Amino acid sequence: MFEGSMVAMVTPFKKGKLDEKAFVNLVKWQIEEGTNAIIPCGTTGESATLDFDEHYRVIELAVKAAKGRVPVIAGTGANSTQEAIQITKKAARLKADGALLVSPYYNKPTQAGIYLHYKAVADSVKGFPLILYNVPGRTASNILPETVAKLAGIKNIVGIKEATGDMKQASELIRLCGSDFTVLSGDDFTNFPLYALGGKGCISVSANVAPGLQARMWKAWKAGDVQEARRLHYQLEPINKAMFIETNPIPVKTALAMMGKVREEFRLPLCTMSEENRKKLAKTMAASKLI
Repeated sequence: MFEGSMVAMVTPFKKGKLDEKAFVNLVKWQIEEGTNAIIPCGTTGESATLDFDEHYRVIELAVKAAKGRVPVIAGTGANSTQEAIQITKKAARLKADGALLVSPYYNKPTQAGIYLHYKAVADSVKGFPLILYNVPGRTASNILPETVAKLAGIKNIVGIKEATGDMKQASELIRLCGSDFTVLSGDDFTNFPLYALGGKGCISVSANVAPGLQARMWKAWKAGDVQEARRLHYQLEPINKAMFIETNPIPVKTALAMMGKVREEFRLPLCTMSEENRKKLAKTMAASKLI
């Protein structure tokens, strides 16, 4: 259902408020550069600091700006199942094409709790496609492959953003879930190897600043041009590294500010990056001809 190079969008701010114009321009630019899907209100979009009205407005803006040209998969996860249901229902009403739900964080649910959480959300929005999001470094729990395989039996749970960086787990996941279930890389360092295992795309941080490169890598892989896909993987590697020299989305938002596309503005507890890391980031951006 969903595949290709997808971008985990930043949320631009201006004097503490949503910068709607900058956000819409980013969506349009992403589509022009070949991005295959827009993912607003995820980790990179600072969703944890958006209030409900802002969260819904960002989804609405993404849908309107995309104009059906590419899917909009809205971040709707929460550590409260009822809250996740509320946000997911709203995303469906706003005409998003699907939802991405991070595994409940801080609570540290058991595998049974994780299964029941996602099943409850799926049952509340039957027919609306859902993508699981496994990122143990953020959530303090891991969605095990066996749990994902069980969830894959629920009709509207169509895929997973796999961000463990563990290719052994990713391989087991793809083997257990089969080719009809969409496994997406959620870690830019592992995009290319996950494609080789049978992954169907990525949800990328680096695509915020290098959408064309990410899109071309997927296109090359899809066309069977492994050599070109590998070349683009190595071209992206320094950018991928730079995007994580501090907590995401601090580097990527700073990089976009260097490119003149957003203001360098975050919401606490995120803050501006250290001068030492800023210099490293600028050097990489210049070497990669992004600024």
